[in-house]
Amino acid sequence: MSNTFGKFLRVTTFGESHSKAVGAVLDGVPPLMPLSEGDIQVQLDRRRPGQSAFSSPRKEQDTISILSGVENGTTLGTPLALLAYNKDQRPKDYSSTTDIPRPSHADYTYKKKYGITASSGGGRASARETLARVAAGAVAEKILSHFYSVEIVAWVNSIGTITAPDIDMNSITRTMVDAHPTRCPEPATSKEMERVLLAAKEKSDSLGGVVNCVVRNVPAGWGEPVFDKLGALLGHAMLSIPATKGFEIGSGFQGTKMPGSKHNDQFVLKGSELGTLTNRSGGIQGGISNGEPIHFRVAFKATPTIAHPQKTVDYQGNEVILQTKGRHDPCVVYRAVPVVESMAALVLADLALAQRMVTGQ
Repeated sequence: MSNTFGKFLRVTTFGESHSKAVGAVLDGVPPLMPLSEGDIQVQLDRRRPGQSAFSSPRKEQDTISILSGVENGTTLGTPLALLAYNKDQRPKDYSSTTDIPRPSHADYTYKKKYGITASSGGGRASARETLARVAAGAVAEKILSHFYSVEIVAWVNSIGTITAPDIDMNSITRTMVDAHPTRCPEPATSKEMERVLLAAKEKSDSLGGVVNCVVRNVPAGWGEPVFDKLGALLGHAMLSIPATKGFEIGSGFQGTKMPGSKHNDQFVLKGSELGTLTNRSGGIQGGISNGEPIHFRVAFKATPTIAHPQKTVDYQGNEVILQTKGRHDPCVVYRAVPVVESMAALVLADLALAQRMVTGQ
């Protein structure tokens, strides 16, 4: 099992959905950087359950503790250990899945790979695991903001068939995103999303959606061709998040419908540096950042664990009707927003440290 991500900033996560705790160890955090538990807690509060009428009712404060690597509010350059205890476990809610693999969940594949599965909640396949990613990502984001003034903002662009109109990526802020429970910054669209989410919840069903993300102020030159291209690492990071089904950079799949004469980003002089007139490349060319905002989209499937009765079979192949209990979101995208931001931060902080090895800056 691979639980470590990154080369220069390495994060290893641990813990299961209903274990005593979840957490992360980061190695490679630069010394002499101000860091507090409050810096991390902000993002964890955005990810935690129980935030709205259509969020999981699991009651977790997700309080983070820094166990090592920081002294008097300053990083030491030594491994940083982060821990959050699980407080509201209900493993009995998953007794119905002991002998029945949930459709489209990881119960079956984990059992085939390891010969055993966690007794409740999906174990490492549960979205509970993303708490550790967000904690580590908040540290990575502090590195990016402290040394490079990099800004990362993600938001919900669609839920089910409801899609927001184009949003100005240069001006969008997390305050705008968090003003709405769906984390869609367009008020009318957010209200419509709330309506379809509550309807899905009443039917014991679920919906999927798309999270958009923009990263501003990334200098040109980050990315390690040919196998660790910036886009490739972002794709790796995003597709490792539970429930992801697709990833696009810049114009994405729509760009395939345009001829090169229309799709190419014309270079222009912006101050003392070259820039592009358009940004269909999404801020990445040749696997390296070009100085323009990086923007991408991540698609999430509908939550697979639902209380709606489903025809399936048990591990012996006997036909059964599965109706799961447990506490689950009817859609994951609004809680996935800080997860997407955090994984983007881990990728970019790692590449920033790699670039220091190349240029010394």
